[in-house]
Amino acid sequence: MNKDKVVLAYSGGLDTSVILTWLKETYDMEVIAVCVDVGQKDDFEAVKKKAMETGAIKAYVVDVKEEFVQDYLFQGIKSGAIYEEDYLMGTAYARPLIAKKLVEVAELEGAVAIAHGATGKGNDQVRFEAGIKALNPRLKIIAPWRFWNLKSREDCIDYAIEHGIPIPVTKKDIYSRDENVWHLSHEGGNLENPWNEHDPSIYKLTVQPEKAPDVPTYVTVGFEEGVPVSLNGVKKGALDLVLELNEIAGANGVGIIDIVENRLVGMKSRGVYETPAGTVLYQAHKAMEKLVLDRATMSFKRTVAARYSELVYDGLLYSPLKLALDAFINETQKVVTGEVKLKLFKGNCMVVASKSDFTLYDERYVTFGADDVYNQQDAEGFINLFTLSLKIGAIKRLEAEEAGKLEHEDKGEIKFV
Repeated sequence: MNKDKVVLAYSGGLDTSVILTWLKETYDMEVIAVCVDVGQKDDFEAVKKKAMETGAIKAYVVDVKEEFVQDYLFQGIKSGAIYEEDYLMGTAYARPLIAKKLVEVAELEGAVAIAHGATGKGNDQVRFEAGIKALNPRLKIIAPWRFWNLKSREDCIDYAIEHGIPIPVTKKDIYSRDENVWHLSHEGGNLENPWNEHDPSIYKLTVQPEKAPDVPTYVTVGFEEGVPVSLNGVKKGALDLVLELNEIAGANGVGIIDIVENRLVGMKSRGVYETPAGTVLYQAHKAMEKLVLDRATMSFKRTVAARYSELVYDGLLYSPLKLALDAFINETQKVVTGEVKLKLFKGNCMVVASKSDFTLYDERYVTFGADDVYNQQDAEGFINLFTLSLKIGAIKRLEAEEAGKLEHEDKGEIKFV
């Protein structure tokens, strides 16, 4: 009799290594391990080998780096979405894409369920499962952290040792990390106390800003319809551009944040994130939009970006609202074409110049010198109309005070010095 199959989101790390063995012990199912390559620096042949040796009947490695950058991260740049004004959402964009690939393998293999190693306290459980339910609601979901008897990462380490499972962490190096081409996150350990200053030795994508070069590095990013397409005047593919910019920005200590954020499930968490290329690209894109978008569009787009960031953070990338907002965002990006020059120096990323064929900046209108295109007398009529409601309200208030229908407002005594 054929056994049911379960697809496991597998990394070869502590949690998923333990889960693979635990699934075989707990369920009479065949486990198919799926490692989705979003840019983590792993030995994927070793990951596949470990999965098979731990008891998987098959092990897949799916390379989605180019798709991740082009279709997910760069769409995020176009949106301008930054969660709670700090977090560039490297994990939040990756999880729905991983969920998509898990569903594709499950459908290919005829699996009945998908298992993941996200905890019951975090955002990733929602991101995985929202993606799975949106793409194939018939698949069952197994989330061991929500009901097994292992209560901590220390328990998982003990379980791994007991079952002879090789693991990449120890009780001295207890950080939970997530890595992809966009960022590296650090959580847990001494970071769980927000009064503890984080140790710069945890950095892997960036140097400590104080130890960055003593001279600035200049980079120029080119955009076409909101998408980064060139670096320092050279056309680049999406993935190559991000990887090269990671090296440049990381060497200058750019892209480190230490934040306390609001998780979707209701608690706050503290994390240190390294996002070198992403920091530069968001700054450059913001500068490009300021040059080419009108005031009303920019204002409304900021409102959209705030809502968009929550949708992405909450794992709702495949929701109708997010897809509808994409349509608005893509329309705004038709003129976001040009180049932005930035200066990177000891952790700082500063825009120093920008240009575009679609610029709305016109020196003839804004010059402090003489011009023959703007009649300054026009401003008087504009101001009279713009402030008319204020004027009428003030007149009515004074008339009511004079008629004794409104108590006079004491504006205080003017003191001259």
